[in-house]
Amino acid sequence: MSALSAIPPVSKLFHFLVRAVPGAAVLSAFIHLARGGFRGLHTLGWTEASLVVFLLAGLGVLGWRRFTRGAVGAPVYLRDDLELGAVLIASAFIVVAIAGGAVFPLIYLVMAFLVAFLPRNAGLALLGVALAFDAVIVLQGPDRNVTSFLTHALFLALFAGLYHLVLSARIAAARRAESAAVEKRIKEVEERARTFRLVSSGSHDNPPDVKDEEKWLLASVKEIEGAVGAALEIAETALHTHTCAAFLLASDDKGLKLYDCRSASDRVQRERFNAGEGMLGGVLKRRAPVRMHSAHGLKGITWYDGSAPTLGAVLAVPIIEAASGLVRGVLVADRVTHNPFSDDDEKLLTTIASEVLRSIEVERVMSYIRKTRDEKDRFFRAIEELNRAGSPDQVFLAVLESARQLAGLDFCAVTIVNEQEGKRVHKVARMLGVTAQGSKALEGRTFPDNNGLVANVVRYGAPLPGRDIKAMDRQVIFDEDTQLRGLAALKIFPLTAGDRILGTLVAGSRRKAALDHDVLRMLEVIAIQAAQAVLRAQLYEAMERMATTDGMTGLYNNRTFQAKADEMLAHSRRYGRKCSLMLTDVDHFKSVNDTYGHLTGDQVLKGVARILREQARDTDIVARYGGEEFAILMPETDAKGAKIIAERIREAIMAEVFQTEMGPLKVTLSLGIATAPDHGTDKLVLVEQADQCLYYAKRHGRNQSVTVAEAQGGRKLQAVEG
Repeated sequence: MSALSAIPPVSKLFHFLVRAVPGAAVLSAFIHLARGGFRGLHTLGWTEASLVVFLLAGLGVLGWRRFTRGAVGAPVYLRDDLELGAVLIASAFIVVAIAGGAVFPLIYLVMAFLVAFLPRNAGLALLGVALAFDAVIVLQGPDRNVTSFLTHALFLALFAGLYHLVLSARIAAARRAESAAVEKRIKEVEERARTFRLVSSGSHDNPPDVKDEEKWLLASVKEIEGAVGAALEIAETALHTHTCAAFLLASDDKGLKLYDCRSASDRVQRERFNAGEGMLGGVLKRRAPVRMHSAHGLKGITWYDGSAPTLGAVLAVPIIEAASGLVRGVLVADRVTHNPFSDDDEKLLTTIASEVLRSIEVERVMSYIRKTRDEKDRFFRAIEELNRAGSPDQVFLAVLESARQLAGLDFCAVTIVNEQEGKRVHKVARMLGVTAQGSKALEGRTFPDNNGLVANVVRYGAPLPGRDIKAMDRQVIFDEDTQLRGLAALKIFPLTAGDRILGTLVAGSRRKAALDHDVLRMLEVIAIQAAQAVLRAQLYEAMERMATTDGMTGLYNNRTFQAKADEMLAHSRRYGRKCSLMLTDVDHFKSVNDTYGHLTGDQVLKGVARILREQARDTDIVARYGGEEFAILMPETDAKGAKIIAERIREAIMAEVFQTEMGPLKVTLSLGIATAPDHGTDKLVLVEQADQCLYYAKRHGRNQSVTVAEAQGGRKLQAVEG
């Protein structure tokens, strides 16, 4: 029993009445206004007071419903919005009707509120409600001021529309500003990450999951910011400085930029400045600390913007990587008083500079560990996807997806090589990414063996190209007619399985640094695994084909025919659809074998099988039933339709001339047709009926098709002369 059915009838009626209060109150107010009510203070009485209380009750019901629905997270429906807006509009028009047209702007304010806070469709509907109320007030009575009503309608529509447009524009502008602020912050984080060498200098490469990369960079930069800030606070407190600041070299090592500072001045240089100038430039060149003091002020101060304070003492130490010996920035401390820094101060600031660098190094190591871990995870997932793939097409797709995720490729493709008439032919089995220039459809394209990179990879069994793609005179990847533009990095790997090369994996990127040593190694392993997966899939398809098809004719074998017949008849029984079975036999085939030999007989059977495939429909199932007999299953086909197809087949066989070593040879075909459910729904019964029709055709002249109705009618069919 549902919860609704469990509510007593009296309770249901009470809920219905309460739910109807807002709508009834609005309708009552509308009717009373239409009858001339609320026309000034002198018209007020018990009826008007009751209607006002009724409207207030409706407003209370709506408020309670919104509160209770919001408490449980239930959605607010369009009906709730319309009822709330209608109650507010009715209340406002009652005030206008009592006070006169001077307070009509109150309606504009109410509509502005509704347009601002309700959905667009609700706002449009409520605009119609407001026009209806205005009509019963303005057009009521002998004056019928149509001009005033039209003016009100125009201004209501304009006011609501313009307010909605302005509000939408402001919301859109706020969202754009928010997106711009977020994008700016992300760019700042990326720039600082490059400054810290958390990512490659000048590189904008991101792993496949860009959102995860942004979160990780933000967390890493914040961690370094916290460590640097704490170090500067220690230096400021211990050294009693006017300014203590960390300036780091930009990613191009040509400029210095303030990273963080603790200063009593607001003139510290915030913009990038030349790293080779002034006192800080000397520290970078000498790679050693510098201490200076003067009672008359120091020169070479470049870390202040505009009017720098007169400094009495300065201590600057380089931030140097211990492992590589590279200078990464300068830590500077200054005093406005003539109080020189001591050896102990220099030692302390040098230690703090080492701590700043250590925090950056820790995050860099964590960056490498995380990158390595993520790459391994993606690599193992790629191998798992390849092992799960069953068909060659699934393998191709898994290879391309895995390669693109591992290396962030802009183009990748899998090619397959086959032998046709003793010559190699290459085919682009699957591709992802940019399209080829000069080719409308690269996927599925075949091209002969040539001097292109793909053909050479297959020929030599080694990855190519061996040099920068930009250094190549011509970039023939597939063939002369197919060119890929805009690739800065390219590598083609052979798909090698044992001593066989099945094809190639083509990987390309617009970014030169995308295919580094680690990525190339992973792609090479992916190519090896892909070759094994392709070989397994091809062997599986071959075994499946051998199990389901006849080796000589390429048609379905008898075993597959029996299974397909069961499926078709089950479908026919379930949905009441007709289907037909056709059994055929080559006339006088024994004499063909006896006269021309079994090799010629096999040639005839292959030709008959080819014609059966060509003349049958795509939905028909053609099988070799046994010996010189063939069977055709025809779904959704009645006896009349099957007869038409049978005659088409018979005429095509009769017209065919088989060229043999002993001269041209022609044969004919006899066919028997049975249809379900007309002649039975059991497979054995249907086969027996078709076989009897075939036997009837052979006994009555051969080279003809016979249905069950024709055979049972006893009508003697004349043979068609070949």
